[in-house]
Amino acid sequence: MPLSSLKLDEVMGIENEVYPHPWTRGNFEDALRAGNTAWAMLDGRGRIIAYSVAMIAVDEAHLLNLSVAAPYQRKGYGWRMLEWMAQQARDFGARSLLLEVRPSNARALSLYRRYGFEKIGLRPAYYPATHGREDAVVMRVPL
Repeated sequence: MPLSSLKLDEVMGIENEVYPHPWTRGNFEDALRAGNTAWAMLDGRGRIIAYSVAMIAVDEAHLLNLSVAAPYQRKGYGWRMLEWMAQQARDFGARSLLLEVRPSNARALSLYRRYGFEKIGLRPAYYPATHGREDAVVMRVPL
C-alpha cells in the first residue's frame, strides 16, 4: 500500500527500533510532500512489516530508505520490498536504481549485492555515526 502520513507513527516506531541513527518524522514528511514514491508492506492485521521510499527522476530511481521491522528481518521481506520498489521504478521509466548504504550494514550490503547492485562510488562522511561520521557506499543496479 502507498505509505501515507497516517502510518508515520508506526513507521517511526520501526525506524527507531532498527537504526541507531534513524530518519526523523520530518524526513519522512518531507519525502512524502516532495512526491517521492513510498510504500509499506502489511501483515494480515494491517501492521507494517516493511517500508521504503524512493525518488524517481527521468530514467533513474534513488532508493532513499528501505526498512524491515525487527521481528520480520531475515525472512525475505527486505528482498520483496526491494523488488516492489524496483518494479515501481521500472513502471515510471527508470533504467537503474541507485542507493547509499553504510559500510557497517553488512546485512543490507549482502541483500543489495545478491540483488545485483554494484559499488559505483563512496560518499565520505555521509552518515551520522556514534563517533563522528560514516562513509556511504554508493551502489547501482540496472533495471
